[in-house]
This record gives sequence, structure tokens and C-alpha cells, in this order.
Amino acid sequence: MKLSDFSAQSVFIGSLAAFVGFTSSFAVVLQGLRGVGASEAEAASGLMMASIGMGLCGILLSLRAKQPISVAWSTPGAALLAGTAVATGGFQAAVGAFIMCGCLIIMCGIWKPFQRAVSAIPGPLANALLSGILLSLCLAPFKAIAFDPLLGLPILLAWIVGGWVNRFLGVPCALLAFCIVVLFGVEFPDGWQDMLKTSLTPQPLWITPVFSIEALLSIALPLFIVTMASQNVPGIAVLKANNYEPRVAPLLSVTGLFSVLGAPFGAHTVNLAAITAAMLTSEEAGPDPNKRYTSAIVCGIGYLIFGMFAGLTTTFVSLAPAILIEAVAGLALIAAFSASAVGAFSDPETRPAAAVTFLATASGMSIFGISGAFWGLLGGGLMLALMRYRKSGI
Repeated sequence: MKLSDFSAQSVFIGSLAAFVGFTSSFAVVLQGLRGVGASEAEAASGLMMASIGMGLCGILLSLRAKQPISVAWSTPGAALLAGTAVATGGFQAAVGAFIMCGCLIIMCGIWKPFQRAVSAIPGPLANALLSGILLSLCLAPFKAIAFDPLLGLPILLAWIVGGWVNRFLGVPCALLAFCIVVLFGVEFPDGWQDMLKTSLTPQPLWITPVFSIEALLSIALPLFIVTMASQNVPGIAVLKANNYEPRVAPLLSVTGLFSVLGAPFGAHTVNLAAITAAMLTSEEAGPDPNKRYTSAIVCGIGYLIFGMFAGLTTTFVSLAPAILIEAVAGLALIAAFSASAVGAFSDPETRPAAAVTFLATASGMSIFGISGAFWGLLGGGLMLALMRYRKSGI
């Protein structure tokens, strides 16, 4: 790395990408960790370690490949966690599932037959799984308005106006509106100032993992599939679309390794990014494609800084009604929901199977302690296989 490779453009775009990447989805991550049983302290530790992990991982990969490799936490994966019932064993079982998911990603990077098996999952079913996961969170902005129009409506309006000005400003504007309505519209408990002061000090927590078949099927496998289909694959596609030729196997293996290392501290999964990658690989990051890797390094440094203040962020959010931060999370996921829904139902031949996957996943059902995401994918896969068998028999 040469200091001369940095430019004003790369520093600006890298800083903007870090801001967008963190502020647009940290609410989803917090909601997801809480959904699988994390306490406020555990959620703060998970948010901190996930942000630090994706910062370090992005810096390492970008330096090694001399390409703008953007790493993010799995936002769709966090949305999955938000709609998943707490497994037997609580958050410790979820941490065990995070480790198993990271190991699956590593396997995907080093074992080609496993890569082929993952790629064989039909795209419509993967999209239906994702859209079913996202549905409940995307309803939250409107539930917040029903809860209290004076608190919920400003968040939605800020998102609309911000997105109208620039598509990257929608969620940051909604987050700003959330902060304003919390400061001026929510009654804080006694001693809240001391709570904020205490949270300024980073406090990573070690969470001893518990491994179980239930957590593997309910959390690890759906989290792995969603992360691969909606994060890693698009992330690689963005790099290739901008004329970069990344070595896919090392990228997957390293992100899987960082996921395993961060899991005992509450972090769920880190992976290749798509949206921020589009920013870091564009001409706005500098005229020379060979020097744009510096924008990814700046972005990684930004994630490290945000991670150090994750405790403060989590404490402030906890002072507000949960539905308000769910509203911000839901607004951050509307674009992903619409895209996945289109991908799920665009093909008439696979539409019935995709509908089974979508509805079973969105229902929130749980059988034998295993969430609807697994049963939805299984049911949709069986239906698709039967449809293809009948068609071939005819």
C-alpha cells in the first residue's frame, strides 16, 4: 500500500460507504440479536464485534487483493434472526449456530462440491425465503404509526423525503428522525445519563456457545443460505461487473473465518457487501481502478470507529419503544424485500413452490423447535421437485 494511492475521492467515498453501511442496518442487527435471545449487553457486544470484524476483514482483503473488497454484516441474516424463535439454550445456542454458519461459509470456500451444492439451490426459492423473512420487519414502520402517529409518522416521512433527494439518504434521514422523536417525544427513565456514560466504554462479552441440532436447522442453515444468496453472490457480481476478477474461494474462506472468530462475542455473520461495494468500485472512488482499493480501506477504518461506539448506540436505542427502531430497520429493508419478491415470483413455473416457501417462512411457524424458514425451504423444494417430475413424466 502506498499513501500516494489515497485521494480525496477515495477518502470521501470510503467514509460515506461506512456511514451508509452502518447507519442503514445496525437497527436490523440489534433487532435480530434480540430476536434470538440476546440481552442488551450481549446485543451491544455483538454489534461492536460485527462492525469491528467487517472493518478488519475488509481492510485485510483489500490490502491483499489490491481491489476494493467491501465487507458487511449479513443484514438479511439479521432480519432472519429477528423473526426466529429463541432456540433451546437461549442466546448461547444462537452463538453456536453463528459458529456453524461461519464454518459452512469456510467449507463453501475450500470445498468445490459444497460450492456446487449451494449454487444448486433454486434462485426463486432463495428469494422467496428472503422475502418471507423480511416481510414482518417491513410491516414495522406502519405498525409504529398505529402505535403512536406522532412518533412513527415522522420516521416514515423522513425516509420518503430523504430517498426522494438521494436513494442513499432515505435510511440515514429516518435514523435522524428516530433520534429526534426519541429525544423530544419519549420519557427517559431515571439515571439515563449515567447509562449513556457507562456505555461509552467498549465492553465485549464472551458468550460460551452451545451446539444443538435445533439451532443448526432453525438458525445456522437458513442464515447460511440467506447470507450466500443475498450477500456473497451479489457482492462477487458487483466486483465482476466493475471489471475486477476476485479469487472467490479466499474471499469466502476469510469472511467465514471472521464470522467464526466474532461469534463467541455475539456477532452473527460477516460477508461480502453489494451496495457499499457498488460505491467503492465506482468512478466516484477515483479515476484509477487500481487505486480504488484505498476507498475500501477507509471504509474499514470507519467501521472500526463505529464499532467502538456500538455500546452507546445500543443504550440510546434501548431508551425508546422497540417498535420505533423496528420501523427504522423495516425501512432499511423495503428495497431488499421488493427485489427478492420480484425474484421469487417472476417465473410462472416456479411461482407455486416459491409461494409455499414464502408463506411458510413469513408465518413464523415453528415445528419441533425448528423455524418456518427451514420448513419453507424444504416444502418449496419438495413441491418444485414434484412439479418438475410431473412435467418430465408428461
